[in-house]
Amino acid sequence: MNDGLNGGRPATIPLPTGNEVHGEYDIMVFGGGSAGCTAAIQAARAGKRTALVEKNGILGGTTIVASVNFPGLFHAWGKQVIRGIGWEIIERTAELGGAKLPDFSVVPQRHWMHQILVNRFIYSAVLDRICLEAGVSLRLHEMPAAVLRGEDGMYVALVGKSGLKWFKTSKLVDATGDADVAGLMGYARKKGEQLQPGTLINDIGGYDLTAIDVDELNRTYEEALRNGDVSRNRHGLYNDLKAGRINMHVQEIDGSESESRTVAEVKARRHLLDTVTMLRRVPGCEKIEVRYFANECGIRETWRIDGEAEVDEQSYVSGYVWPDAVCYSFYPIDLHHHSGFHIEQKMIEPGIVPTLPYRALIPKGSDDLLVAGRCASGDRMANSAFRVQASCMATGQAAGMAAALAVELDCSVRDVPIAQLREQLERFGAIVP
Repeated sequence: MNDGLNGGRPATIPLPTGNEVHGEYDIMVFGGGSAGCTAAIQAARAGKRTALVEKNGILGGTTIVASVNFPGLFHAWGKQVIRGIGWEIIERTAELGGAKLPDFSVVPQRHWMHQILVNRFIYSAVLDRICLEAGVSLRLHEMPAAVLRGEDGMYVALVGKSGLKWFKTSKLVDATGDADVAGLMGYARKKGEQLQPGTLINDIGGYDLTAIDVDELNRTYEEALRNGDVSRNRHGLYNDLKAGRINMHVQEIDGSESESRTVAEVKARRHLLDTVTMLRRVPGCEKIEVRYFANECGIRETWRIDGEAEVDEQSYVSGYVWPDAVCYSFYPIDLHHHSGFHIEQKMIEPGIVPTLPYRALIPKGSDDLLVAGRCASGDRMANSAFRVQASCMATGQAAGMAAALAVELDCSVRDVPIAQLREQLERFGAIVP
């Protein structure tokens, strides 16, 4: 029987003794991105001793380190559908001059027009400030190495610059995006045989667009492709030069493990370098340079948990209201295919707003672990929609509040009363279906 810890297998690591435990929390949240920050802030505001564990030295996750700094979508069909802590982060960023908010009362021609471009520095500083104001204990430059269950609670080993340290906690929230903690604890996870491509955000400059002969550019590009000097580009290089960004899809990568993620990062940077090197042979581009590139390749898809409920494509696009719905999500189906540059998009019909259930945040059989964000339980098509930042923020707040209630009621995360969870989410400003 799977007890939700190491797949039911005997632990190979002994439980730490009292003097080996460096601290105790009510709730530990893993991953400082869109989902993890909102989960930690919510848990702390609910009065629980909360730690936020992040592998990088900065909060913000993909928004910051992968430079996908245009979170959305918070509005649908002229009204707001996601608010709460995630929206507070956006508002405070805007107040400091780090974002400009569009007119959300006007339904845009294209969904992406309601994404909000944020200044990465101000946004990350706002996350620091709100977390610390809430009383969150920030644990940057650390990662979970093991999770064990003792008679009196859960024990988590964190590895960081000073080595391995043990901490005791009651409940855990996995917001790593890759369901890393769920995997450490032995819960079932799902992953497609072929994963969506990644993208390395970059900015280029130093070239003279008016001096470029498009035919010469295309001839040089096609020759480089035949020789294997470059990989095929997504939109065509002249369009990229006009936009000031090499718009790449890095194919055949897997960001779910450290080793394969390393391959993905190296491949993405090689793709960018090869493209720029080739462009320098084109008149007008002799001095082209990469002026900025993201710290990480943006990863769209890895592991998803096998949850107590699974959001499938039909339930998502139909706007089915789950009986345990805890938040809305609004984004079209957006599956980037692993070969070529085809993006399978299915728009949400006017007036429809999808919902996400609480049970999709619970690994099957879990008593102590919740997930939030991209690794929530869903099929590939639904996951390609609800993986975006605003939806991750909403599931993060729901998971943080549910974990706090589970601590307060001393119960399994599966036994958190839905009515009470929904009531508390609304009390903290969230919109509940």
